[in-house]
Amino acid sequence: MSRIGRVLKSYLFWTHDRGSFHYDVMVTLVLVFIFLGPRFIAFKDQPAEHLPHPTSIEITSDGENGFVCVVEASAVDVQSESTLHASLLRLIRPITGDVTIMKTEPVRDQAGRIIAYRALIHK
Repeated sequence: MSRIGRVLKSYLFWTHDRGSFHYDVMVTLVLVFIFLGPRFIAFKDQPAEHLPHPTSIEITSDGENGFVCVVEASAVDVQSESTLHASLLRLIRPITGDVTIMKTEPVRDQAGRIIAYRALIHK
């Protein structure tokens, strides 16, 4: 085996002692890869996608003593106004505890279809 082949094999199996010239070369190559690799290599990494909660409930503060809950329409059973309130309470109470719904309104898309329900709640 040629001398270059032996050196490359020793680099591959990391056989050099600490503080030796070849060890320093290997560490330098690793650091160059770590710091310069992302500039020149497309690793195709992306930030994590924001996935909605499985129950599709979004709760935000209204700035006063209440909260605004947005619940996806497919999770709500709507036959009448009373079933809407009962269904919203059934979904919201495990998260918020005992609350009172002050106001509800549908959230519509551009085509006019109801995609969610917005509820103003107070504790």
